[in-house]
Amino acid sequence: MIRDARVLRAGFVPREVEHRDAEVNHLSAVLEPLTDGEPAETALVTGPSGVGKTCVSQFVTERLREERLDVEATYVNCWRNYTRFRTLYQILDDLGQSVDVHRQSTPHDELVDRLQQFDGARRVIILDEVDQLEDPSILYDLHTLSQFALICIANEEETLFSRVDDRLVSRLRSSEHVRMERYHNDQLFDILDARVTWGLEPDVITDDQVYRIADAAAGDARLAIGILRTAAGKADREQCERITDDILLEAATDARARIKQKSLEALTPHQRAVYDVVRDHGPLSPNDIHARYAEHVEDPRTHRTVRTYLSKMEQYNLLESDGTSRDRVYSVLEANDSSPF
Repeated sequence: MIRDARVLRAGFVPREVEHRDAEVNHLSAVLEPLTDGEPAETALVTGPSGVGKTCVSQFVTERLREERLDVEATYVNCWRNYTRFRTLYQILDDLGQSVDVHRQSTPHDELVDRLQQFDGARRVIILDEVDQLEDPSILYDLHTLSQFALICIANEEETLFSRVDDRLVSRLRSSEHVRMERYHNDQLFDILDARVTWGLEPDVITDDQVYRIADAAAGDARLAIGILRTAAGKADREQCERITDDILLEAATDARARIKQKSLEALTPHQRAVYDVVRDHGPLSPNDIHARYAEHVEDPRTHRTVRTYLSKMEQYNLLESDGTSRDRVYSVLEANDSSPF
């Protein structure tokens, strides 16, 4: 049933990106000076989860690398590498400059110095989930290095701006902003249909089923592709001739559960402590959450940082909020068992 499993994977970057021509053209124009050996502006790519921010950023940088031999790209997931040291180390490691870096003893300033002294090919650095950085000052360090072009990916620009100092806010506000909205159902259908065409054998899933996957995903391409991948994998393992509605129903539940588990596993220790407080004692106000969280951790983060954690977990469907900003409370988002299948 599966012709090419690669196109069903979440991180697959297609040869053509569906329904993001304007965003691709905008980001390409921002990076165009690199083709002439000139510095490029910082780009800030924002939008909800599952709208293609990472895909578009990687697509544009791959096309750039196809055009120019003297341009390279580095990708850093800042949710996984949330400390200043980890982010700097990942960049240096991709540059081949981390051989004698010691995680316990090498000062951060020395890592920045190494980046300043780098004289290799111009490089695009994609900082994904940049609002997850514990110390956003690294953006200022990188912003001043003309040999690097930055693509900063975040869900909400204001959440990022609220955590950085004025000098960096000014620079980020003057950067090029590529804002991305949720997909419509018809757009998600086209994205899925292309993956079906290249990834599956003919006639194993109907157009109506593909559209229902798009409808169930509610604008989230990550979830839509996850449902399709899970359904195809299950049908293939069971040696079915086609994907049935029962398989789709089970796949929708499994895909949501997997995405939630992956998001939980990605939480930093302090974020997980906040989540556990809400899970065990919610609904709670942000102040009550912070008070309980501070009792369970050493060196608790500020109220503002905890509010940022809550916003991030709400964006990734781990938590939900109710009420206005004055009386808002948070609780764990329970799985939705209803399905259009």
